[in-house]
Amino acid sequence: IGGMLPQQAGFLKLIDRVHEHGKRVVAGGPDPTSQPAIYRNADYLVLGEAESSIPLFLRDLEKGVRKGTYLPEKRPDLKTTPTPRFDLLNLKNYMMIGIQFSRGCPFNCEFCDIIELYGRTPRTKTPEQIVRELETLYRLGYRGHVDFVDDNFIGHKRKAKAILRAVKKWSEARGHPFFFSTEASLNLADDEELLSLMSELDFRYVFIGIESPEDSILESAQKQTNLHRDMVRDLHTIYRYGIVVNGGFILGFDHESDKSAEMMVRLIREGKICMAMVGLLYALPNTQLTKRLKREGRLLDDGGTCRPHTDSDVDQLSSGLNFVTRRPRSAVLNDFLSVISQVYSARNYFDRCLRLSRTLRIKTHYRPSLRRKLQYGIAFLRTVRKLGLKPSTAYYFWRNLALTLFTRISSVEMLVNLMAMYVHFGKQSRFIVELMHQKLGESDRTAESVRSNSPKEEGIAAPGKKSHAKVGPIS
Repeated sequence: IGGMLPQQAGFLKLIDRVHEHGKRVVAGGPDPTSQPAIYRNADYLVLGEAESSIPLFLRDLEKGVRKGTYLPEKRPDLKTTPTPRFDLLNLKNYMMIGIQFSRGCPFNCEFCDIIELYGRTPRTKTPEQIVRELETLYRLGYRGHVDFVDDNFIGHKRKAKAILRAVKKWSEARGHPFFFSTEASLNLADDEELLSLMSELDFRYVFIGIESPEDSILESAQKQTNLHRDMVRDLHTIYRYGIVVNGGFILGFDHESDKSAEMMVRLIREGKICMAMVGLLYALPNTQLTKRLKREGRLLDDGGTCRPHTDSDVDQLSSGLNFVTRRPRSAVLNDFLSVISQVYSARNYFDRCLRLSRTLRIKTHYRPSLRRKLQYGIAFLRTVRKLGLKPSTAYYFWRNLALTLFTRISSVEMLVNLMAMYVHFGKQSRFIVELMHQKLGESDRTAESVRSNSPKEEGIAAPGKKSHAKVGPIS
């Protein structure tokens, strides 16, 4: 079994279920690597990156060893990584297939665990390896969306360009069987050559961690690559190449003010970010943030590193803030509630979709098959039923569709995709708004309890003294 933090509760239940049937468990992945003590009931802990740790485990398994922990001293060279066994998948069950070019990120964000897991020196596969993986998918009959799952695709720009050139040549020879998405840092906007290569290869989406529009917050969080930038201009630069930006935002940083939420909403609106992934700051295991908060005595329950999580506290929307905040906790939650409510109101969301569709300059290369076009048609009719016939969204849906058909027809497919995502975003935002209203009462009681046990204002424990406040499900 492998898994990340959000899968922890189910992961632990599976370990127990497997043991009930007298079988052994091999556990690995990011969360067991970060918090092996939580997974101690597994028979084998295969930690770190598979290329280095699995051979150690297999040697012991062959010898009949019944239990063990395997954590290699060195990170692997990705040039040794084999082509994934895509043939073991039922490819029809996937909306997209993930492949990986690099691991590691050159930046040093305080809250990020990627650099702790994979290091700050990007390690990469060769262009030949990536082409081989794509050729494998192609021969298996897969067509459509391929996602580069790298945490920062442009961590090593020169090698990223080499990959793109090689894949472009391969893709042109195969008639462009795929379109792509990935995750990158905001300095992508600085490199027009890189953007041009991505556009020519039909990259349609990129996730970018923006976090905050405020330099003081970015500087304290060591998000250096986002400092002193005109973020709206950067976003529009990327849009000129037909690439939609999914933006990541975080509330709960130490240097926030009562203006932070308003500034975030303004950036999302002016930057035309339809898919704004807004979450609450969470101190992940082994990060610089967690270590600092621990020194300051501000972690709640050691940041969750000493206990398993419950089903309800594993994501940055319904959970987060597993530490004593600088501002009153209720103020942070109210800001979160305000941002979610504004960003995902039907009017604001569909307005951003319309403005973005007029800004994007899309030149698609992937051409879907007749069968895929039929699937798209069925999906469109479902979208019409869920949005076009619903009183709260019908006007915006048909307005956007009509205006885009007459003014920017090349953006229609992307517009419909983005509007269709509101089926999820609308429901999810309503759930979060209701949940946050419930949590605000708990937060007020918790903050009062923390203040009564703390020598400082606003519930900040003195350095070296651990706060014993409990926060219920939101922690």
